[in-house]
Order: sequence, then structure tokens, then C-alpha cells
Amino acid sequence: MELKLSKPICFFDLETTGIDIGKDRIVEISIFKVFPNGNKESKTWLVNPTIPIPPQTTAVHGITDEKVANEPTFNELAAQVYNMIKDSDLAGFNSDRFDIPLLAEEMLRAGVDFDMKGRVSVDVQTVFHKMEERTLGAAHKFYCGKTLENAHSAEADTMATYEILKAQLDRYPDLENDMKSLSEFTTRKRIADFAGMIAFDKDNEEIFAFGKHKGVKVDKILETEPGYFSWMQNADFPLYTKKVLTAIKLRKLNTK
Repeated sequence: MELKLSKPICFFDLETTGIDIGKDRIVEISIFKVFPNGNKESKTWLVNPTIPIPPQTTAVHGITDEKVANEPTFNELAAQVYNMIKDSDLAGFNSDRFDIPLLAEEMLRAGVDFDMKGRVSVDVQTVFHKMEERTLGAAHKFYCGKTLENAHSAEADTMATYEILKAQLDRYPDLENDMKSLSEFTTRKRIADFAGMIAFDKDNEEIFAFGKHKGVKVDKILETEPGYFSWMQNADFPLYTKKVLTAIKLRKLNTK
């Protein structure tokens, strides 16, 4: 089954220096873009993360410090990456919890004002876990009848994810072939930032999802405890979380 698209969708995968969204860096990014008319384009970049790649991470994806020493940094690639995805929905495997949040951090560090406004995301892992509870390699074998060669290569993982989603649509007739519906199906909880520190309550208002103010409306804390905003802005929180918090504060100021 081919995807029914109203706009392009970019399947992408990151290989990184680790799994800390706020601190780790991209060492490889692969994007496979599918257009509504069926056209496709792909691009893969190796990236100099500017920080050491831990040996235990190299053992997973095979990318060493030496391999990326002469590759461009993400700051140098950010404009190219953004131009490829700026008109598109996004999809990946565990992308809602890892790849999109980490990509957002890299974009913001590079001075690119990345957000998800006007686009949706489809996490193919969530479809898989809700239906079968497996891993990417097992998903590729289960849905596509293929062994995933060169696993933990960004390009191989990206192409496998694209193939899996198409096969999932063939297998599950109750899954709607529509990116907005798939995004809603793969969303685990409604959050305002990628890190899940600011969520939405039943009234669609932002609340803190961590710490001493967990479950309390953000605008209430900004009003009664303004120092909390300053603390978060100066502490080691993800840049996108700080961006969302600033937007809430500005919105509140503009409504006074």
C-alpha cells in the first residue's frame, strides 16, 4: 500500500553520540522524503559531533571519531537539513521520544527556529508496539519478510522504517492511511515540548509534567512563582522546553 499524502513526509533516523537528548549530538542523519505525487528523494550525511563518541556507542553504530573528523558539523548542515524537511510531516522509529527531540535541540543550537507547527509526526515504533510489541529488526522481518541488513546504519534503519509503515497499512485495515490519523494513533501523551516536561491537561492548557509543580498549570506558576521560570531558563533543560516555556510566558504577558 502506498501512502496517501496531502503534503510530503520525511522518514528519518539519527545515529548519535548517546541517548541524552539535551547533551548528545548527531553523528549521522538520513532522510527519505516521499512526495504526494509519488516522487522520492533521499540524503544521508555523516556529521562531526564536535564531542567524543564513546566507545560503547561506536560499538552499536560503528561510527568512530576518526570517521567523522573531517565531516561537516551540524551547524554547517542545519540549513540543508531544514530545507529538506521544512514543508513535510515527519516519521521515524521511536522518533517522537528520541529522534525529533534531539533533532530539535541540534536545530536550535544551530540557530534554526525548528518546531512542529503545521506538521504532524508518525512514530512507526508505536504502531508496531501497539500491534505486535517487537524491535525494528523484528518489525522488518515480521511485516516485510526481510532480514534487516546493516542495522544501526541510519540509512538502512530509515529505509526499513519506511517499508514497515507501508506494510503496516496493508496488514491493519483499521489503520487509516492518513498522516494526521497515524500521528494521533502513535502519540503516547499530549505534550507541549518534546522532552515531555510540559504537557496538556483535559482543558488543553499547559501543565508541568515533572518536579514539585507536576500537574499544576504553567501560567499559574509563572504568576505566583516567577523565579521558577528563571531557574528553568538557567538550568540544564532542553532548549526546546525553554522555548515553549518562553512562548507561554509571552502569551500570558500579551493577554494582560
